[in-house]
Amino acid sequence: QVQLVESGGGLVQPGGSLRLSCATSGFPFSFYTMAWYRQAPGKGRELVAHITNLSTTKYGDFVKGRFTISRDDSKNTVYLDMNDLKPEDTAIYYCSRPSTGTWGQGTQVTVSS
Repeated sequence: QVQLVESGGGLVQPGGSLRLSCATSGFPFSFYTMAWYRQAPGKGRELVAHITNLSTTKYGDFVKGRFTISRDDSKNTVYLDMNDLKPEDTAIYYCSRPSTGTWGQGTQVTVSS
């Protein structure tokens, strides 16, 4: 059974940092591109970043060097390091295996003073 389980969300002040993790199981993780998406209240889901099986990365335009996606194939886990967080980064962040449309349950990130 394929599972994607996000963790690491929470409440952080503007300018702060968070590290999101997505622990996976049930498939050969190292072969797959993985991605982080987010959905803010009242908005559609948007790509935050993806990382291929060769660790090539791509980011949404809004990231502007603040976020870093990485993967540890030995742990079947993908990470999203987020720095200089802004209130507009508030959203539910989802881990995804894009090629099969598989999603985690999401983790809430709230940026507020």
